[in-house]
Formats: sequence, structure tokens, C-alpha cells
Amino acid sequence: MEETVRYYEGIGRRKRSSARVRIYPSAESTGEFTVNGRDVKEYFPRFGDYIILSGPLTDTEMMGKVDVSVHIQGGGITGQTSAVRLGLARALVKYDENMRGLLRAKGHLTRDGRIKERKKPGLKRARKAPTYTKR
Repeated sequence: MEETVRYYEGIGRRKRSSARVRIYPSAESTGEFTVNGRDVKEYFPRFGDYIILSGPLTDTEMMGKVDVSVHIQGGGITGQTSAVRLGLARALVKYDENMRGLLRAKGHLTRDGRIKERKKPGLKRARKAPTYTKR
């Protein structure tokens, strides 16, 4: 007896943001995209954000064929957008391993490792030194 999978999950992270993305592939999928219980365009109102985070769906031609549910914690808008994009790409790879090459080529499976650098002792910020005075 074959077990049917209800959803495929991918975790995406960027800066201080962490996004748990679940895709629900089924015959009656409407293409619904929710983030923390709200519609994606309501949660991310900025113009380019939806284009960035829906990139994996657009590139694999899965837009409208799966329902997407996202839970995000931490970070700001830009970090959350990139976290959702990575989580969505990882979930699509779990759904269909053949999508890995296309998603990798488009850069959707690469985690952006840039994070805020820590403040060092004796400095004002991570690299900003106090003003030098001769006397």
C-alpha cells in the first residue's frame, strides 16, 4: 500500500529570518499562497518582493498548480523574502528531484550567507573606529 504525501516542506533562512514553506500538490489546487495566515500580496506589499519569492514557481512552471503555505519568524522584509524563496525551492526539489538542475542554474538553491558582522571591543560598530585625536 502506497502512502500519499499531503505536503512537501522546505526550510529557508537568510540573515535573522527563518521560513518554513509547505507546498500542497493536488488535482484541486487553486494556487493559493499564504504567509503567516495572510495572503502573500498582503504580507509582502512591496512591488518586487512577490516576483522574487515566486521565482522558483515561475521558473519551474508550477505557478497555480500547487498551494503554498509559509510560516516566517524573525528578520526584516528583505531577509524574509529571500528565506521564502530558498524554502520554496527546497520544497519543490523534495516534490520532484528533476527540478534541482533548473533551480540550481537560476540560483534559487543557493543560501545567501551574508549576516550582520558582530561588534568588536574598542570599536563603535563592527569596523568603525573612534576618531583619532592627536592631543
